[in-house]
Amino acid sequence: MAWRPIALLLALILPGVARADLVYVLNSADATISVLDATTRQERNRIPVLREPHHMVVTPDGASLLVADSGGNEVFFLDPTSGAVQRRAPISNPYHLEFSPNGRFLVIASLRRDQVDILDAQTLELRARFRPGDKPSHVAFSPDSLMVYVTIQGDGTVAAFDLTTLTQAWVQPVGPEPAGIIWHRGRLVMGIMGSTHFVTLDPTTREVAEAFTLGRGAHTIYPAPDGQALFATSRVDSRVAEIDPETLTVRRWWPIPGGPDCLTFDPQGRVWMTLRWSGRVAVLDPEADTVETMRVGRSPHGIFYKAIGLGADFALAQPGAVSGTRPMAAPLPGRPGLAPPPPVAIVPGSIPLLPAALHRAP
Repeated sequence: MAWRPIALLLALILPGVARADLVYVLNSADATISVLDATTRQERNRIPVLREPHHMVVTPDGASLLVADSGGNEVFFLDPTSGAVQRRAPISNPYHLEFSPNGRFLVIASLRRDQVDILDAQTLELRARFRPGDKPSHVAFSPDSLMVYVTIQGDGTVAAFDLTTLTQAWVQPVGPEPAGIIWHRGRLVMGIMGSTHFVTLDPTTREVAEAFTLGRGAHTIYPAPDGQALFATSRVDSRVAEIDPETLTVRRWWPIPGGPDCLTFDPQGRVWMTLRWSGRVAVLDPEADTVETMRVGRSPHGIFYKAIGLGADFALAQPGAVSGTRPMAAPLPGRPGLAPPPPVAIVPGSIPLLPAALHRAP
């Protein structure tokens, strides 16, 4: 991966840095947060919360990690360098949450209460509340912070909100059970969890097009910090795929049992992921083509890699994540002579479908 030389240089200059890296895992069914040592792969601590944490996000200044306890109607503020609880704030059913790129708003999707809340990022004052449909799920922004887009899982739509006027702009059907969504080079890309594929949505024309097929439970997609790839998950057929960011074709994919869900990245280019059905975290090394797993709590969902020495949010420290909810200036250049794997043509039947999972959770 293109950012490995940065990590190796830091490791030589600051040999103790890599040993202090932490990984936060939200155990939804246990109401806990596992804090893992990224080097030893051992659990350092388990932080109790209230009822059901699902997603988390770092503040724009990197000073706090916000953990959304949707069942407990609270957001926990953690020190990302230690895991210490800084404070707690009452928030109505926070499921998925993201800060606008300009740091002005915190937008929260409330899956159970069918609401989208727009809060002042500094004071957490409620600025607007919308009820756009059944099960608001995941949040993404336009790079200029003028618009926010939310997948409405129960209705099979995406709702758009104008952050200048704080009004709902439109709703567009996209397919059954849309889930994870990102802004990617002028388009929105999202997983259609009730199907086998990901789609793109042009926010101007509202044209919807199938992007690529991965497997049942097509769930969410993340940009690698160097901008050279996207990584997508299929929860039911248990797959993770590397996606070409230019063509949105599948370069390669890995069968990873356990229902891969949320992803995060480390400075060595490895992809860390929660395995929702097996109570484990997996670490995929795309360069070495290896996968290892470790035990955490029940139904792990959100995951966050805290790289000491690279800022509170590793992705924010890199100028390469042109996709995602906080786009950056430009991708990092690839290493000379290192070509990406050739695209894999995806045709019906080329990725076999596995027996359906016994259950799915939001």
